[in-house]
Amino acid sequence: MPEALPDLLAADGVLFDLDGVLTPTAEVHMRAWKVVFDQVFGQWGITPAYTDADYYDYVDGKKRYDGVASLLHSRNVEVPWGAVDDPPEAETICGIGNRKNDAFAASLRAEGIAPYPGSLAVVQRLHEAGVPLGVVSSSKNAEEVLGAAGLRSYFRVVVDGVVAERENLASKPAADMFRAGAENLGVDPARSIAVEDATSGVASAAAAGFADVIGVDRGAGADALTAAGATVVVDDLSLFLPLTPNHPTETA
Repeated sequence: MPEALPDLLAADGVLFDLDGVLTPTAEVHMRAWKVVFDQVFGQWGITPAYTDADYYDYVDGKKRYDGVASLLHSRNVEVPWGAVDDPPEAETICGIGNRKNDAFAASLRAEGIAPYPGSLAVVQRLHEAGVPLGVVSSSKNAEEVLGAAGLRSYFRVVVDGVVAERENLASKPAADMFRAGAENLGVDPARSIAVEDATSGVASAAAAGFADVIGVDRGAGADALTAAGATVVVDDLSLFLPLTPNHPTETA
């Protein structure tokens, strides 16, 4: 446990990843990826079998197609990139990514989503205090997820996979997305805080020059998050409560 946590209320702005930080959609993503990769690996005879460790190592935090390419490259499998409008059954990077998105969207519509209680409480307190807030997510489903979770109104800026594709921003772990989030929010990264649960996202925020990068360990591992550039690692944002000005939270 960290002895002291950064003062969120003193930050120029706070930018949050979405999946695994604000909402448990990372679990939905993981299940969708497993369904798709199990099918692809079985059909193509790819070994070794896909595991949860592969998700954290090659997919988590990246733009959808980059995650597919990274995972297949780890098995020395090369397929055509294809085009973003490839049908889900296409044997291309984009086709596989679109197949996964269909599985994710179906699960989200069927089950809905609710934010992590601790994350919601922190966001509400920061919003009440007037701290500028943004979301930086590689997902193209970010707007839909934020709306379904009742979170969208808290954030002035959302830089997601749709924005990244439109503005040609490199996928995390490159600094592009978090840098764009700070610019769009009108804050200086050197006086702002980023919150991430993926090693690629932590590395992105660190490369963008954020004063503090909070790693939320939902499975990536505290050591891996720290190695990627996290300045502090917690297992839930509820550790920051209650938020009071100039009063660092202490934990035993």
